[in-house]
Amino acid sequence: MNDNKLQAVVEAILFSMGESVEISKLAEVCEADVKTVKKVLEKLEQEYEAENRGIKLVYFDKAVQLCTKPEMYDYLIKIAKSPRKLSLTDTVLETLSIIAYKQPVTRAEVERIRGVNCDHAINKLLEYELITELGRMDAPGRPLLFGTTEQFLRSFGVKSLDELPSLNPVQIEEFKQQAEAEALLQLYEADESKEEPEEE
Repeated sequence: MNDNKLQAVVEAILFSMGESVEISKLAEVCEADVKTVKKVLEKLEQEYEAENRGIKLVYFDKAVQLCTKPEMYDYLIKIAKSPRKLSLTDTVLETLSIIAYKQPVTRAEVERIRGVNCDHAINKLLEYELITELGRMDAPGRPLLFGTTEQFLRSFGVKSLDELPSLNPVQIEEFKQQAEAEALLQLYEADESKEEPEEE
């Protein structure tokens, strides 16, 4: 297969799939080596960077996806249904941060760090497909393990978890203090509600 045909095949696969494809899988299907496919992808990427192109390549770990350029969004929503917008509250975002940095992690571990119940936050993250179930821990009760998804990488504009910023000790301590303060506030509000007289 010559370079032009290989480029056309790779482009057709990525266009048809509509989701990321592992580069090694592309190489297997095209009966080429990974190095050759990467060169083809680089050439496609250069072509897509031109102003007159509305698509681009996005990389996720060892996979690649053909996507629409962000600046085309305003035109797309005129013809397609508006995509679901993520609404990440501080609670949901903190829960996501813990899962991202400590994965695979159980619900109990997340709640131990935050000091509060995380059912709502975890359910929201599953709904938004930012996290997924990775299996079960080999421990009593076999609790579910959670980790981030490719959608998480896509939403936050990173190619892999290695690109996540490092947390320094000061940030970790501040995070713990915020979680403790939130837990105390919830306990206080719970006590206040118990003390309120019942209406006759």
